[in-house]
Amino acid sequence: MLVGGLAVLAMLTASACRQDMHDQPKYIALRPSDFFADGRSARPITAGTVARGHLNDDAALNTGKLPDGTFFNTFPFPVTKEVLLRGRQRYEIHCAPCHDRTGSGLGMVVRRGFRRPPSYHIDRLRQVPNGYLFDVISSGFGTMPDFASEIQPTDRWAIVGYMRALQFAQKASVNDVPSEARAQLGPGGPQ
Repeated sequence: MLVGGLAVLAMLTASACRQDMHDQPKYIALRPSDFFADGRSARPITAGTVARGHLNDDAALNTGKLPDGTFFNTFPFPVTKEVLLRGRQRYEIHCAPCHDRTGSGLGMVVRRGFRRPPSYHIDRLRQVPNGYLFDVISSGFGTMPDFASEIQPTDRWAIVGYMRALQFAQKASVNDVPSEARAQLGPGGPQ
């Protein structure tokens, strides 16, 4: 009985060792092939093909760069209160852990020993084009990872808008507040 059980176990084990599915004939995209005359395994995209999912046809929105590769300093859509609120929300989720809520670069991750990023309030970062900030969020810089796969382009632009608002707020004075809104500040000034 024991010998019969071992024989059945050996047959089951041996039958599971087949590599047919692993070694099946297939072409891996962008690898050479002798099947097609042009030597490619993947076929070129047919003219007029329309992208499914995310069509990235707006270079300004998706890259922050002009056709010549320089960064542009405008936004690809109007920056409204709703855009700034969305930027604040996304900033507090993705950026504040390192950059903190004010942009000074002293976030909780930094307080726990991670390398400190530069403050948004230094002159160099106040003077860079908006497209540069968008590109850094998209591609990463130094120890900062890229967030292109985690944050949609419109949200990255909203974050840039919010970053500019943080920069403005650090240098703002009471004279920058519209006169009709100064009464809301109260007797002690800005709250």
